[in-house]
Amino acid sequence: MSPTADRPTKKAPPADPATTLALLWGPQDRPGRSGLTVRAIVRAAIELADAGGVDALSMRGVAERVGAGAMSLYTHVPSKPALIELMIDTVNGELYADLDEPARQGDWRAGLRFVADRNWQLFARHPWLLQIPQGRPVLGPNINRKYEAELRPLDGIGLSDLEMDGVLTMVLVHVAGLARWQGALQADRDGTGEDDQQWWAAIEPALAAVMDPAAFPVGGRVGRAVGEHLASVGDPAGSLDFGLDRIVDGVERILERKPRPDMAP
Repeated sequence: MSPTADRPTKKAPPADPATTLALLWGPQDRPGRSGLTVRAIVRAAIELADAGGVDALSMRGVAERVGAGAMSLYTHVPSKPALIELMIDTVNGELYADLDEPARQGDWRAGLRFVADRNWQLFARHPWLLQIPQGRPVLGPNINRKYEAELRPLDGIGLSDLEMDGVLTMVLVHVAGLARWQGALQADRDGTGEDDQQWWAAIEPALAAVMDPAAFPVGGRVGRAVGEHLASVGDPAGSLDFGLDRIVDGVERILERKPRPDMAP
């Protein structure tokens, strides 16, 4: 194997779609001649990424974890990009007990909040998900089940199909952005050994020496209010709830503006 095969600084070639889809949708518990299965490989890769992020993930490291030679992995999973797609699909299978679980939460509002909370928890368990650029979706069975389950609370409430997809997209992007901020804040705290109050106490005198607060009256006022209220630089979880409330408000406005079925045109 090339020594640069798993360097994160170089983008690996995309996985072959047909091969990857066959792996995603096919049996993953069928052992090869060595007794190794795709599922065991994927689980080992997830454990490595959970512990050290995407940078800790390599085909060689996965092989060592499952007690196999690196080249033997390629008979089961042909490339690192294919492995990552399998990992993404696998962990998304953790979200819901069944396709109707989000829709059983009482009403569509509770359903959306349930979806947001489950995705927030998923990112907390597997923060490496936020390190992987995902423009196009992984089209595995669990990702498709996720989409189906998360749309069901919105089905039949009066939104068009495009509006349903748009609302769900807003919720998921909102969650992912704040989960990324939460992870970055925690990394800063862990890396410096300081909580936010200690960090501010250390940096405030140096900032006062270079910045004139009179130049930023609104920012200064709001920043002080937020800092005094939170005793930290921010509250991603609180912002998550605030944003979800605004999304729900917006959906209610959309529904209010739609003509009722019993109203004459």
